[in-house]
Amino acid sequence: MSDISDPPILLRRMDAAFDAIAMACRILTGLSLVTLTAIFGWLVYGRYVLNATPTWVEQVALLLVMVIAFLGAAVGVHDHTHLSVTMLRTAVPDRIRSVLVVVTDLFMAGFGLLMLWYGVKLTIFKWGSLIPLLDLPEGLRSVPLTVGGGLIALFSIGHLVRRAVGRDIRRDSIE
Repeated sequence: MSDISDPPILLRRMDAAFDAIAMACRILTGLSLVTLTAIFGWLVYGRYVLNATPTWVEQVALLLVMVIAFLGAAVGVHDHTHLSVTMLRTAVPDRIRSVLVVVTDLFMAGFGLLMLWYGVKLTIFKWGSLIPLLDLPEGLRSVPLTVGGGLIALFSIGHLVRRAVGRDIRRDSIE
């Protein structure tokens, strides 16, 4: 028999799945950051030591920055560390704060869905052309936008679900 304070099984499974997705994003963004650092090291070495600038580095760097930015933002939403201004929410009474938290999550979910929708459209539109110097589809540049948007929506909906079942652990939403 489970303790009354245990979260429902579906909520535990949702949290476990979201935690695994966030961890995969952290690993991917971390590897992207390490790769970005390494290829810029190669760029500097090539330019100043070999006197032969590796021009492909800038194109790869643009792809990696997209991965870092959009997947990192999604992880920030999951972990409650994404840039947010909570001054208004912490200055108002609890009832109004609760409404503002829900409204914020709804806006974030909607924004993530818009990123997903328009990211898919942009990816499809640009897939036929190639990234200069890399000969990869130009649509790859918008894949992180698309995935990040979908994850922002998913994590925001997860916050709403937790809030609905009384399991919201965010500090500014329950203080």
